[in-house]
Amino acid sequence: MKLLEGKTAIITGASRGIGKAIAVKFAQEGCNVAFTDLFNDENMKATEAELKELGVQAKGYASDASNFADTDKVVNEIVNDFGRIDVLVNNAGITKDTLLMRMTEEQWDAVINVNLKSVFNFTKAAQRTMLKQRSGSIVNLSSVVGVSGNAGQANYSASKAGIIGFTKSVARELGSRGIRSNAIAPGFIITEMTGKIPEEARKAWEESIPMKRGGTPEEVAGVATFLASDLSSYVSGQVITVCGAMNT
Repeated sequence: MKLLEGKTAIITGASRGIGKAIAVKFAQEGCNVAFTDLFNDENMKATEAELKELGVQAKGYASDASNFADTDKVVNEIVNDFGRIDVLVNNAGITKDTLLMRMTEEQWDAVINVNLKSVFNFTKAAQRTMLKQRSGSIVNLSSVVGVSGNAGQANYSASKAGIIGFTKSVARELGSRGIRSNAIAPGFIITEMTGKIPEEARKAWEESIPMKRGGTPEEVAGVATFLASDLSSYVSGQVITVCGAMNT
């Protein structure tokens, strides 16, 4: 039997990158997938088609994860379409990196709203269904910079550190109702986002990692699958770092 057979997951920001890798892995393991992104564009359509080819129910939804009312609306749509929510993966995220002395209020607010407020929005909306079911697994994508900080990323680091505090609080609050909450803190993962880093800087990053390479979205997806599945039925309130021993 597949690890996620019969389960339904919501994954935010899943038209590309780590989110898409998680969606594909979940579908391979028999999970029905509702996923969101800001726009219903070609990436969303292609991802939806790819997931359906794996033999599961799948649908993409255009949604602004940082908007409370919009999130509530889309989660209600998903429950109507799929009937239940077993797993919520809060993956939506952006970066607006710059030194603090140059950082604008807009750069701060945008990153906090998309990265952190979205986790509140989706968790609050999805918990209603999970509470009725008395079961559920919430997986929040944090980052190693949320654990250790990073120069030039005060906004991003703060948002990802906030996710860790939120994750642990929700685990304590909802544990008695059979709902688990965990975070994944990826390190240097090779995606479209990190692909914009100059090659020299990328090589320096990789050299600083004990495993001497960046991770893949699929390697993050493997950990998300573990946390979504019943293999992790007694794991809650934890932060699993996926970083090739970069942060130890």
